[in-house]
Amino acid sequence: MTFCVALGGNPNAGKTTLFNALTGSRQHVGNYPGVTVDRKEGRYVRNGHEMHIVDLPGTYSLTAYSVEEVVARDFLVNERPQVTINIVDSSNLERNLYLTIQFLELGIPTCVALNMIDVARSRGVEIDDKKLSHLLGVPVVPIIARNGFGTKDLMDAVDKVGQLPAKAPLRVSYGRDLETAIQEMQKLIEQRQFLTDLYPSRWLAIKYLESDTQILDKGREADTELADRLEDITHAVGAHIEETLETYPEAMIADHRYGFISSLLKQGVVKERHDKNRLFLSDRIDKVLVNRFAGPIIMLLVLMVLYQFVFTYSEVPVGWCERAFEWLADLVSTTMPDGLLKSLIVSGVIDGVGGVLGFVPLILFMFFGIAILEDSGYLARVAFMLDRIFQMFGLHGSSVMAYIVSGGIAGGCAVPGVMATRTLRSPKERIATLLTAPFMNCGAKLPVFALLIAAFFPSQQARMMFILTLISWGGALLAAKFLRMTVLRGASTPFVMELPPYRLPTLRGLLIHTWERTWQYVKKAGTVILGISVLLWAAMTFPQLPDETVQSYDAKKQSILAAADPAVINSIDNADSGDKREPLSAPAAQLKADLVAVDAQQARDALRYSLAGRIGTGIESLTHLAGFDWRTNIALLGGFAAKEVIVSTLGTAYSLGAVDAEATGSLSDRLTGEPGWSALKAWSMIIFVMFYAPCFVTIVCISRESSWRWGLFSMLFNTFLAFFLALIIYQTGLAIGY
Repeated sequence: MTFCVALGGNPNAGKTTLFNALTGSRQHVGNYPGVTVDRKEGRYVRNGHEMHIVDLPGTYSLTAYSVEEVVARDFLVNERPQVTINIVDSSNLERNLYLTIQFLELGIPTCVALNMIDVARSRGVEIDDKKLSHLLGVPVVPIIARNGFGTKDLMDAVDKVGQLPAKAPLRVSYGRDLETAIQEMQKLIEQRQFLTDLYPSRWLAIKYLESDTQILDKGREADTELADRLEDITHAVGAHIEETLETYPEAMIADHRYGFISSLLKQGVVKERHDKNRLFLSDRIDKVLVNRFAGPIIMLLVLMVLYQFVFTYSEVPVGWCERAFEWLADLVSTTMPDGLLKSLIVSGVIDGVGGVLGFVPLILFMFFGIAILEDSGYLARVAFMLDRIFQMFGLHGSSVMAYIVSGGIAGGCAVPGVMATRTLRSPKERIATLLTAPFMNCGAKLPVFALLIAAFFPSQQARMMFILTLISWGGALLAAKFLRMTVLRGASTPFVMELPPYRLPTLRGLLIHTWERTWQYVKKAGTVILGISVLLWAAMTFPQLPDETVQSYDAKKQSILAAADPAVINSIDNADSGDKREPLSAPAAQLKADLVAVDAQQARDALRYSLAGRIGTGIESLTHLAGFDWRTNIALLGGFAAKEVIVSTLGTAYSLGAVDAEATGSLSDRLTGEPGWSALKAWSMIIFVMFYAPCFVTIVCISRESSWRWGLFSMLFNTFLAFFLALIIYQTGLAIGY
């Protein structure tokens, strides 16, 4: 027997920790259909049968305020899991039970997991789980998801609930005014069987009073006449309540739910034995970490330590990866005959995708460090401390998390960052946030920065990454201020945030989170980046040089050979074919250098003659002002699709332009040896990559979250800003002789 179990709960309640504890490695991550919201699924085997576990997005309610709440509710309604485990933070019981009440009002078979029961007890809070279970009518099991305490009892309770018939939905009284309207609407809903195949009739009436946008839209599609009648009732009772009580139905419903919860807890469920003036451990830590003066300094130190850790410990494995791909390229070069297939494999696949995969160790260490900050609860404090700054730039405090998710601490992704702006109620603050969140240093930009830093700033990698993080935040905030002063003028809205308690992350949880994110990066490199690399290789290979041009280069080589001493030619052939390569004499070395120069010039001309080369050359008259030559232009154009492609395209471009395999080395070595490259050009390119148009997927996401007009604006505005900054940096550097 296999049945579905959903995990639901507030953010920071320990839901994902429980999911990891139950499923371990038997899990996979995808997206819910139509939205970029993580869908985590796994298997849990117990007593000979299997449970399919689905980790729902963290939500505070089941009202359609955000995409996470809609996704969670739609899954519960449409998929109808046999049991939903509601993970509750025992140390914040009253607030967490608000979601529990909504599960029960929807008639969902529920088990309540009182998580972090140890934290509650350390605060002097004792919870009578049996009493609470009796009052709610569902099993209530104390657990500690972090170490597995109580999970066996919880899953036993889930097993039992899954075999019981469904219970009637919970009924909470909402006062005379609202109850009169609810009963009137409920009667109309039942008479017309209005959406009752999906939702309980009373619950639908409550959603109308809460002005739930999704239910209102579904109602108009199902029965326009009845939907209008229900909305008229809602407007009438809303006007009455506003006139008599100076409030509105949604607030009254929330008040009555909290009143219902309070009455439950006062019936001997909670006993507090602590001094209310006592500071708990999290509070004592926060006295230092979120101090108005010390907090920001500590935050910057934490960031610097993170980058120092990442670049110090990833240096050796990154070197292993680079040497592995160099060895593979040499192996293919020596075993395959010359031709297009060899060029495709070496330049298109190995040098292209290998350039991206070579940074997997660095990405892995970065994700591990971020997981520590996230699981410990420190990232929430970062958002809290930055709120005051964000208000100065016309943004909302909740914008901080969108920035962090997008790569505020290098390694995020702009797509979920843009999606995170859905929590912002002010449309103008939301647009300003989703337009500037892509300025953060996402995981796709990280290989580009790592490549250029390793090539031109090898002795200060951590410091450079720290500086680039500050630049990305500063640029994003200044751009947001500009937008809020021009096209998005309007007042800022206040920010309220709940700080989760500090927790000691578990090694298992850290490893799972690190592996999930790293595997997504590897999959992208092996699929999307591979496909784009092959297409760009084709664009950099075709059309090929005309036969007469190729013949002219062959004639040049023949002329060089004809003028050379035959003994010198034989010495080169013997050196290349022998097992042990002897050093060449001065005449032989010069002859070989002359031949290589002709081959290299032919390779560069072939690349310039290709479709990609023509495009890159066509815009070089403008881009050279920022230090970008035609080969750099090809890579940057590929970055419009995905930023990782910049590295793979540079690898392909400089591989196609190089002939002597011994002289090529890693891509960073090639760039260092190229005449057109310098630390100044590296700075110009870093700034351009940081700020120019988001990747194609992010553009689509911005368009879906706002409109195609804003998606197009993001692409054009960001690229213009990036080029302007790169131009200023490069020209200023030239002027001062940098």
